[in-house]
Amino acid sequence: MRIADGVEMLELEMAFAGNASVIHPTLLYDDKHAVLVDVGVPGQLHAIRAAVEKAGVPFERIDAVILTHQDIDHIGSIEAVLGALDPSVAVYAHAEDKPYIEGDKPSIKMTPERVAQMLARMPEDARKQAEAMFLHPPKAKVTNVVADGEILPFFGGVQVVFTPGHTPGHIALYHLPSKTLIAGDSTVSREGKLLGPSAQATPDMPEALASLKKFTALDVAQVICYHGGLCDDHVNEQVRDLTK
Repeated sequence: MRIADGVEMLELEMAFAGNASVIHPTLLYDDKHAVLVDVGVPGQLHAIRAAVEKAGVPFERIDAVILTHQDIDHIGSIEAVLGALDPSVAVYAHAEDKPYIEGDKPSIKMTPERVAQMLARMPEDARKQAEAMFLHPPKAKVTNVVADGEILPFFGGVQVVFTPGHTPGHIALYHLPSKTLIAGDSTVSREGKLLGPSAQATPDMPEALASLKKFTALDVAQVICYHGGLCDDHVNEQVRDLTK
């Protein structure tokens, strides 16, 4: 879905343990360059390529990937995506999540103990899928570490908003020209309504809620939530309501 000039919200179907949902990576682009924000779960390279090219952007135009955080539904296809692109493609992430993305530390949510417990409760077909995802998690070298408030030199400027809580190094992104907030998992949405962070998937809710206050300093026209999609109705008011 085209959100603004050079901003495309991708829609990828994700099925896990019998539960189906849609996730929303974002593509930022012009006629020479493209940047992919988050890369879905493992095995979604072909779906990502198809979604990018459906937007009218050659997949090979992607020359950078920004990872909002370490969770596997955001980094799952990173190895496949990078393998299908030029080796010079840059990978951006925050320093706090860098060692998890690079595989030096296990995911803070999917520890070996939690994975073992989860697998033991699953039926066999779902267990095989989970084993492929969690026992050998994807990893990638973070070539560019980003910091809070940094303006990335993409397409008129993309501001990094450090929003820890969901993970220690979670970031959101604010595309200055279109006033589009790419929220990652800092908030989810339902039918255009911002709901705040998912309590079930957020280890530090107080910090995650405090992070939302940073959005009140921005003039936001629309929000892309990775889980929930587009919110474009009185967004600034919705953000303020979340932080009361």
